[in-house]
Amino acid sequence: MNTPAPSVWRQPAQVWAVAFACVVAFMGIGLVDPILPAIAESLEASPVQTELLFTSYLAVTGLAMLVTSWISSRIGAKRTLLIGLAFIVVFALLCAISGSVDAVIGFRAGWGLGNALFISTALATIVGAASGGSGAAIVLYEAALGLGIAVGPLLGGLLGEQSWRAPFFGVVVLMAIAFVAILVLLKGVDEKRQPIPFSAPFKALGRPALAVLAVTALFYNIGFFVLLAFSPFPLGFGAMGIGFTFFGWGVALAITSVWVAPLLMRRMRRTTVILTVLPLLAVDLVVGGLLVASPTALVVCIIIGGLLLGVMNTVLTEAVMEATDLPRSVASSAYSAVRFLGGAMAPPIAAALWHAFDATVPYLFAAASVLLAALTVLLGRRTLAHIDDHAADPVTEDAEAMALGDAS
Repeated sequence: MNTPAPSVWRQPAQVWAVAFACVVAFMGIGLVDPILPAIAESLEASPVQTELLFTSYLAVTGLAMLVTSWISSRIGAKRTLLIGLAFIVVFALLCAISGSVDAVIGFRAGWGLGNALFISTALATIVGAASGGSGAAIVLYEAALGLGIAVGPLLGGLLGEQSWRAPFFGVVVLMAIAFVAILVLLKGVDEKRQPIPFSAPFKALGRPALAVLAVTALFYNIGFFVLLAFSPFPLGFGAMGIGFTFFGWGVALAITSVWVAPLLMRRMRRTTVILTVLPLLAVDLVVGGLLVASPTALVVCIIIGGLLLGVMNTVLTEAVMEATDLPRSVASSAYSAVRFLGGAMAPPIAAALWHAFDATVPYLFAAASVLLAALTVLLGRRTLAHIDDHAADPVTEDAEAMALGDAS
C-alpha cells in the first residue's frame, strides 16, 4: 500500500518562522520602488541620488555574499540569521528617521549587509528543518521569494501614501517579529559545519564556465534593475499606482520562475532557453523605451518583463549549480556577488542618462546590456556545453547555494 506523500504545507513552526522572515527579506528589494519619487521630492534629492538607494543596498549585498558562507560556516546558521535580521531592523529604522537622502543611502548599505547574511543562510535552514525532504523545502522557499517580491512594492505603495517613511517603519515591525519568532522557535540547526576558506569564492571566479555565467548575470541584472528601479520615474504615478504596477510585475516573475522555467528546461537546453529569453527581454525594453510616454504601454512592458525575468532567474541559477565541480555554495556566492554588482550600477546610470537625454535612452541602454549578456553566452557556449548535459532538477543537494542564486 502506497504511503501518501507528505504535504508541503504541513511544516514545523520553526520552518514557518524562517519562511515568514524570507518573505519580509525579499520584500525589501522592491519596497522603495513606489516611494522613490516621494523621497526625491521630500528630501530634495536628484533622481541620481535617489537611485543610489538601490546601489548602496545591492553593492553591499553583493560584496557581502563573498564572505557570508565563510561566516555562517563558523558561527552557525541560527546566529547568522539573527545577526542578519538585527542589522535589517536597525538600519531600516535609521532609514525611517533620516533627514537627508545621503543618510538613507548609507543606512540602506547596512540593510544590504543584513540582507546578505540572512538570505545566504535561510534556505539551508529551511531544508534542515522541513518535513517532506529538500523538494518541499525549496517549494516553500520559492513561494516565499515570489510572495515577497510581489508584496514588497504593494506594501510600499500602501504605506507610502501616508509618508515615504512609513514603508521603512513597516519593515522594522515585520522583521522584529521575524527575529523573535526565529529566536524562540528555531532549534537544532547549529550543528558543527565544515569551515569554508575565505578565498574560496574569489578562486571560483577563475573557473571559465562560472566566469561566463557571472559576466552574463552582470549584464542581465543591468536590464533587470533599470526596469525595476528606473521605471517609477517615467510612469508618473503616485505611490499606490507604482505599487500595483510592480505587484503585477512581481506576480508575473513568481509565476514564471516557479512553474514556467522548469517546464522550459525539461524541453530545451539551458543555454537555448537563455539565448531565447534574453533577446525577447531586449525587445521588451526597447518597446518600453519607445513607448515610455504612454503609462499604459509602459505598464504592459513592465509586466511582460517580469514574465521574462522570472524565467531567466531560475535558469541562470540552475546553470550555476551545474557549472563547476566546486561546492555549490562557493560557486553560487561568487556568482551572486557579481550579479548584484551589475544591479547596483544600473539605477544611477539610468537616471544620469535620463537627465542627459530623455526617458527612452535608459531603456535602450538596458536592452544593449541584455544583448551583451546574450552575446556572452553565445561566445561561451562551448564552455557551457556541460550544463546542458544535466537534466533540469529543481531539487538540488545544496540548498544554501540555491538561496544565494535565487536572491535577486
